[in-house]
Amino acid sequence: MTSDPAPLTIAIDGPSGSGKSSVSKAVAARLGVGYLDTGAMYRALTWWCLDQGIDLSDDAAVVVAAESLPLELSTDPEDQRVLVGGTDVTAEIRTTAISSEVSKVATNIGVRPILQQAQRDRMAAIAEATGGVVAEGRDITTVVAPDAPVRLLLTASEEARLRRRSAEVHGTADEDAIAATRDQVLRRDRDDSAVSQFTVAADGVVTVDTSDLDFDESVEAVLAVVASLVGHAQG
Repeated sequence: MTSDPAPLTIAIDGPSGSGKSSVSKAVAARLGVGYLDTGAMYRALTWWCLDQGIDLSDDAAVVVAAESLPLELSTDPEDQRVLVGGTDVTAEIRTTAISSEVSKVATNIGVRPILQQAQRDRMAAIAEATGGVVAEGRDITTVVAPDAPVRLLLTASEEARLRRRSAEVHGTADEDAIAATRDQVLRRDRDDSAVSQFTVAADGVVTVDTSDLDFDESVEAVLAVVASLVGHAQG
């Protein structure tokens, strides 16, 4: 009598514009497993604090908010929904207003362990329910799920990352759009790197450089790593 295979856990980190969110969702969909966007949790907490009139520079107050954050996240990679206190904030947490403030929450050293434990709990629940999970963020491979059988760092050149994020936010990657995006992308990475290592792969973490890969090629590159490490069928 054979036992059911253990749920597949895939941890993916990377800087802004590396493609980790879109690639991670596609990989989860291809493998038929659940998905967790851990960055959305920090964004949701940022939105909640601002909605509740909490000063983001009041570290203690933000920690209290994190402990009781009324968060609902969908796990379907093809239908992502984020609700806070029953309000659908899926689109709102991606606005420049939130993007420009989220590092204040993400670098709060009291908040991080709270959300990291919440991420572990969610990953376990998603994996149990769907047979696996693809979780992506900043410190998933090193802090949240260091024992995951598949750990990847998705990276790309600064030029490629700025071009992608510009196209995503502004609908174009011309010179003006890239200039408008530069501070948001590079400052967030710089701020977040003070509390999280996501620019260099830790021991045992496979680096996938997407600088010269299009979206489909990036997805295939990640699936190839998954297959090489766990022999999981590629969808």
